[in-house]
Amino acid sequence: MIDFYTWTTPNGRKVSILLEELGVDYTAYAIDITKGEQHEPDFLKISPNNRIPAIVDHETGVSMMETGAIMLYLAEKYGKFLPQGSARWPAIEWLMWQMGGLGPMLGQVHHFVKYNKGKSEYGEERYATEGRRLYKVLNTRLQDRDFIAGDGRGEYSITDMACWPWVSRYEWQEIDLNEFPNVRDWYVRIAERPAVQRGYHVPKHVNDIPIP
Repeated sequence: MIDFYTWTTPNGRKVSILLEELGVDYTAYAIDITKGEQHEPDFLKISPNNRIPAIVDHETGVSMMETGAIMLYLAEKYGKFLPQGSARWPAIEWLMWQMGGLGPMLGQVHHFVKYNKGKSEYGEERYATEGRRLYKVLNTRLQDRDFIAGDGRGEYSITDMACWPWVSRYEWQEIDLNEFPNVRDWYVRIAERPAVQRGYHVPKHVNDIPIP
């Protein structure tokens, strides 16, 4: 059994989607970051960086924070959703791209463009421009591919699960997915997966999955 501490954010959904895809038993615990629950002492024992999500795997005794580490751990433990052979390192490479680029930069777009619009023209322009650049990078990667990692047309993996929840907030980022048709088709393809639909609503339903 896995204890999963999370909230309704792209980072939380990355792991809830993976847990649903794996079909493993887990219990979700809501950590309401709007109320500062991520700073509670009991949660800090699991996630010293006071960020969601985090897991405790009672089968192995592993306690872990940081989505990239959690996803690699679960993929390796259960032997699913991490390509092997020559496709393994490209999968990890694009997972790191999400963690170091797509997630942090789109998070800044949310901060400046959605929540604080009009407070910093420089911040809005800087991060909106970088966000669009990253969409272009992903659109190029998905040319003639169904999924980000893997050989041939690609193989559905933790890399897709890591990127998809951030793209699911394209409206917050004032992005028209029709301008990035490869990203749009990939996004819809993944949105149709039952496990993604379940994982999107963990730990609670906030809104339906946006569909362009």
